[in-house]
Amino acid sequence: MMRRLLLVVALLLAWAGPARADDISASARGVVRIVAIVVVDDEVIDFSHGSGFAVGPNRVVTNAHVVELATRYPGNVTIGVVPSEGDKSYQGKVIKIDTARDLALIEFSGVRLPPLTLFGGKIGDGDSLIALGYPGNVDVATARSAADFITPQSPVRSQGGFSGFRKFGSVSMLVHTASIARGNSGGPLLDRCGRVLGVNSAITHNDEGDSTFAFAIAGSELAAFLAEAKQPIATISVPCTSVEEQIAQERSADEKARQDAEEQSRAGAAKAEAERQDAIAQARSRAQSARENYMAGAALLLVLGALIVGGGGLLLARDRKREGAWVAAGGGVVMLGAVVMFLTRPGFDESSVVAVPKASASEAAAASAQGKLLCKLVPERSRVTVSATDTVDLDVGQDGCINSRTQYAEAGTHWQRILVPDQEANVSVLDFDPATGTYTNTRYLLSSEQMKQARALRKGVPLKECSSDQAKRAELATQQQSIRAALPPVYNEKLVYKCDAAEGAAK
Repeated sequence: MMRRLLLVVALLLAWAGPARADDISASARGVVRIVAIVVVDDEVIDFSHGSGFAVGPNRVVTNAHVVELATRYPGNVTIGVVPSEGDKSYQGKVIKIDTARDLALIEFSGVRLPPLTLFGGKIGDGDSLIALGYPGNVDVATARSAADFITPQSPVRSQGGFSGFRKFGSVSMLVHTASIARGNSGGPLLDRCGRVLGVNSAITHNDEGDSTFAFAIAGSELAAFLAEAKQPIATISVPCTSVEEQIAQERSADEKARQDAEEQSRAGAAKAEAERQDAIAQARSRAQSARENYMAGAALLLVLGALIVGGGGLLLARDRKREGAWVAAGGGVVMLGAVVMFLTRPGFDESSVVAVPKASASEAAAASAQGKLLCKLVPERSRVTVSATDTVDLDVGQDGCINSRTQYAEAGTHWQRILVPDQEANVSVLDFDPATGTYTNTRYLLSSEQMKQARALRKGVPLKECSSDQAKRAELATQQQSIRAALPPVYNEKLVYKCDAAEGAAK
């Protein structure tokens, strides 16, 4: 146990103070340098390079002109794919090329890259854009040898604005002002959330002091090209919201929720008091009715007792002493019963009245937030950059068992699980609030080194399946907190879902 604790502490120190989650940096991990080398008779006779980006774990897109040497020297060209992270480059092959659109698709093996996401929404005039790639003028200024061209390093970013659409023949192009150069060809043009808007392809000449503009092949052309290649790509149409804007919205929502909770508390207290006053009125009415019934019964018994006593006196007057004594005694008993009934008539004490509480809306919601649930995204509470927004099916069982296979740990009144996948470069903090039926997936898009450290921390989490053992769940919560503490302070994505009972689910 002590060794495990020391390991966790060491990993946390190694990962202390990570930079905040950055959408552009996350997308940059899927950007590559493309190198084409022509070798004839063991001699390099030509060389070209550009940029590209992942559209699948083992496939990248670039410009056709970047790999044009492959068509001029078939069989004598080596295509190199150089990631932005790691210490190796990989050999690839062109599997589709479209010279009209100036796009090419390259396949490689040996490493999995995080694919970028295509933005399918509308671009606004003047929107901020970011270009990522490997500009040749930077290489000329910094490269010490040819080996630098096949050494992984992060891409260069530049920022500009959207200037409009133009047509090059039949191909739709984006015009923008982000600074690019030869070598940026094939690299992505991104929005502020890191989604692909286009593929950088060309720049204007700045003769006689003219302003320089850049051109990127439009995302619609890229989508059509990939569809023809039968290569899927994730597409998001949700507008970009900055993390700061989202956090401000969350604070506003939290404040509104606090005010709503206070209002509900006041309304609940007023309703409870009204219910108590109603219960008091009903109890008083019942007590008054019972009191009147007691008094009427006592009066009736008194009259009856008097009649019986009178009958006993009449028998005594007729010299029937034995019968008269018994009858008179019975009448006396009846009259005594009347006195007792009158004295024991019920009173009323309103302090003893307790209203029967009714289940609150939150309690009813908590009771229904079990079993099979259908969870739908709440766009106004979510920040979506690269993930699909499909509905989520949940099967919430007892003790935080989700979908009959994954154990969540207690986190206050919530259930929480942190997922660190083996292949993907992201960490997800999954949270379910049974009181409101809210399911949240907070995602952090991390570097390869950060993922390596997160996976090392994950090894200390032994509970993989559902368990009713509270001690094991408490240990899971403690170990997950170690992973949570090592994550960046700001997330990349936050997907918030509202869950309701699935159609046909058992009530």
